[in-house]
Amino acid sequence: MRSRTSTRSGLVWTIVGGLVLLVAGIWIGGHATWLPGPLRSAVAADSDSRLVHEALDMLQRDYYRPLNRNQLVNQGLAAAVAGLNDPYSHYFDPANYRTFLNQDNPHVNGVGIDVLPDPKGLRLIDVYPGSPAARAGLARGDLIVGVGSTSLVGRSALFASNLIKGPPGTHVTLALVRGTQHRLVTVTRAALVIPVSSGSVVSSHGKKIGIVTLTSFTDGSGAEVKTQVDKVLHAGAQAIILDLRENGGGLLNEAVNTASIFVPDGTIVSTAGRSQPRQVYTATGGAIPTSIPMVVLVDRGTASAAEIVTGALQDRHRAKVVGTHTYGKGVFQEIQQLSNGGALDITVGEYFTPSGHNLGGGGVKEGAGLRPDIYAIDNPHTHADEALAVALATVAAEVK
Repeated sequence: MRSRTSTRSGLVWTIVGGLVLLVAGIWIGGHATWLPGPLRSAVAADSDSRLVHEALDMLQRDYYRPLNRNQLVNQGLAAAVAGLNDPYSHYFDPANYRTFLNQDNPHVNGVGIDVLPDPKGLRLIDVYPGSPAARAGLARGDLIVGVGSTSLVGRSALFASNLIKGPPGTHVTLALVRGTQHRLVTVTRAALVIPVSSGSVVSSHGKKIGIVTLTSFTDGSGAEVKTQVDKVLHAGAQAIILDLRENGGGLLNEAVNTASIFVPDGTIVSTAGRSQPRQVYTATGGAIPTSIPMVVLVDRGTASAAEIVTGALQDRHRAKVVGTHTYGKGVFQEIQQLSNGGALDITVGEYFTPSGHNLGGGGVKEGAGLRPDIYAIDNPHTHADEALAVALATVAAEVK
């Protein structure tokens, strides 16, 4: 049994010790450079955390109107990432991150068109086969200048697209311009499944050419491309055009999977970042015969993962590149989820083609991109696809 005197003495020393630790903690917080590296980082991080909470508490308590603390945090994180001056890095708050995760959903409600912005409205660059738009007679090159009673002149592409979308079974009236003709077309919206890859076989210059289109590098897109390639080859295609125009990229691993359909072995791409060692990605195997001629069709909208595939096929002398200079993005991003349900999508490194070429302009600056072997540009105002015609002639000449 302990005496009352020793218990009181122990309590006194406990209080004194706590005060000493408190004073020491306050002193160290302001003199963190005195500590060893690991301890200094821990104390500094804790000090930063206290500072942020102090500022948030002060704003929430003393600002002249009530504030939403979560909203302040989201705005602060967004501002911090924006301060990087990196166009590819973003902060997603929880709601926007959920929306982002649903973007890969191929199910959409609409009429089945792909468009580019035009000062007068929306220019059609593709009409999906079997879609309501195709059944209504819409065609590539048409210009949508109005939706219902609303003119699209000077309107954003997002505003115009949102007017055209709507619940399946509802109707939308489009004001179309085709050449000198003006007409109104009523289209019934439908639930559509838009594949990221499609394939077809056409006859050109006496040869059967398979055209495989890929719109983005989403989860499983490499397997979809392989399915389309096998389909056109089974249909008798003697050569292949891989159409990556307006493909803004996506997942790095899907770029490797896609390039591996055509490149049998060796390097596809290499990456390097500050927090991760240099990594070389090689072909995964199972490529089609290299004796099958290929062309990659690109434009200014071909970026990121699409440039990785194009660069690999060009550097490895597997395909000729037809089109214009590509976008010129030389960095890649990773998405890291946060504890609040949001996420950081930040630049973590640079990538290099098999020849060691980085396509950017240094860091996150836009570069010159890939230079095509044969320059060709499409005129979106015409129904013909001039760039595709050049690609067809190029690859047909390679068939033996």
